Amino acid sequence: MAADFGFRALTDLPDSIPVFPLDGALVLPRAQLPLNIFEPRYLAMVDSALATKSRLIGMAQTAHGEMDEPSPELAEVGCAGKIVSFSETGDGRYLISLAGIARFRIAEELSTDSSFRRVRPDWAPYAADLDPPTDAPFDREGFEAVLKEFFSARDLAADWDSIKAAPLEPLVNQLAIGCPFAPSEKQALLEAGTVQERLEVLITLMRMAAAGDADPGAVQ
Repeated sequence: MAADFGFRALTDLPDSIPVFPLDGALVLPRAQLPLNIFEPRYLAMVDSALATKSRLIGMAQTAHGEMDEPSPELAEVGCAGKIVSFSETGDGRYLISLAGIARFRIAEELSTDSSFRRVRPDWAPYAADLDPPTDAPFDREGFEAVLKEFFSARDLAADWDSIKAAPLEPLVNQLAIGCPFAPSEKQALLEAGTVQERLEVLITLMRMAAAGDADPGAVQ
């Protein structure tokens, strides 16, 4: 996904964004994440985001896997996605798709009268997320061998024609988003500095899982 959705520099990004705490859900720059929204506070969050020019929502996991808490501590790093598709179901749910724009560190959680949470994001550490993607060379054959071991160990199906044809970044990002990794592992994939570093984390996680050394999920 090469579109920049109007965000070409840090100054194009807002000073505050609503945040959606959700363990196991990952949005990454230049990748898309579908979401099924049904809780009233997050329906309100989507309404609020749609009323802004940016239409951004920050996705963040909890720091300690405490999704059942009313206001769990958030992980330090999240990623903002722009609502690029929206539909309402007959039973009042929203089906949305977020296009990942840029990661951020949570500089501050803001006081608010709304039912959902807002943060002041520090975009600077991840300014490179706004740069155009590059398709760096990598050992595709070796990576496919790791994928086959992982998919076999987890009894997962794969579209190998699509995998063989996919450029590096979309391939790595969609695997990071879609594979059944634990929240701590998803966070490690999110925080990897570059796509090449994310690929290295992905390979490590897949090898651990295929070997039975992961839960899957103990990368700290």
